[in-house]
Amino acid sequence: MLKVGIIGAGALGTALAQCISKNLETVYLYARRPKVVENINRGYNKDYYPNILLNKNIVGINDLNEFKDFDCIILTIPSASLREMMNKLVNIIPKKCLIVSTIKGIEKTTSRTASEVINELCDNPVVVLSGPNIAREIVLGQPAATTIAINEDYEKEILYEIFNSNEFKLQFNHDLIGTELCGIIKNLLAMSTGICDGLNVSDSAKFAILNKGFVETKKIIEKLGGNSDTIFDYCGFGDIVTASTLSVSRNHTLGVLHGQKIVIDENKTGVVFEGKNAILFIKELCSKNNIESSMVDFVYEVIINKENPEHSFEKIWNTI
Repeated sequence: MLKVGIIGAGALGTALAQCISKNLETVYLYARRPKVVENINRGYNKDYYPNILLNKNIVGINDLNEFKDFDCIILTIPSASLREMMNKLVNIIPKKCLIVSTIKGIEKTTSRTASEVINELCDNPVVVLSGPNIAREIVLGQPAATTIAINEDYEKEILYEIFNSNEFKLQFNHDLIGTELCGIIKNLLAMSTGICDGLNVSDSAKFAILNKGFVETKKIIEKLGGNSDTIFDYCGFGDIVTASTLSVSRNHTLGVLHGQKIVIDENKTGVVFEGKNAILFIKELCSKNNIESSMVDFVYEVIINKENPEHSFEKIWNTI
């Protein structure tokens, strides 16, 4: 039986632990705070799912050294914490340990994706899991599907054993670049529809702009070395629709606030929108590679430059 651990006991990490615990003898769930570990071992993650009883074979741990003989670790941590975590893990985990990244952000200081940071620091095999996965639905055992980008076909067998079930369907591709870019650019698309909602523009106009952004995303992925067809996978179209239309999306909410000319102080509120880093990252890549995208420009102007959202909407609408 495979020995599998999840690093990050947040909403997604806990949900995935509940999901894969049906396939495995034990799932180890790492949290930094001892109190969280204590609660997990009592059957609850009170910070995220206080009323959901976790399966008994989910074991909370607080010591990274326990990962020294694992077959697979799943990373469900913020991109800002990735390098520090990998610097610790590289001297602990076996070289053959498969690393599954669920991180949909970029490293702010280097503008590198999660898989690029991991590959820089270790030689372990790395795969990327990305999809329209709503953590609360997964923890409740509701149906969901996801894309996993792999390098080698043998990784499929391991991943099927860990993740696949009637409630959690897997789809594979061999495009780590495209899969990660989908997970990053979808944040901008979510913001663009949010801005439209904040402005109370018509649904017809909002979805025309979303459609345009979808087409431009396909072009960006291809220009940056990914497979343009990846956008039709769950990590692409499915995740874009989820992030752009549902109220659970933080980046959609950020767009709504800016569309209403409400700018919150993230330092005071403690609410962090990782998608803002994605805007800077994608804008820079587009500039370096001579890629034109009215959707990227629209979001950059409103969220980063804090320009008048009505004026920016008129500019993108004139490109439709």
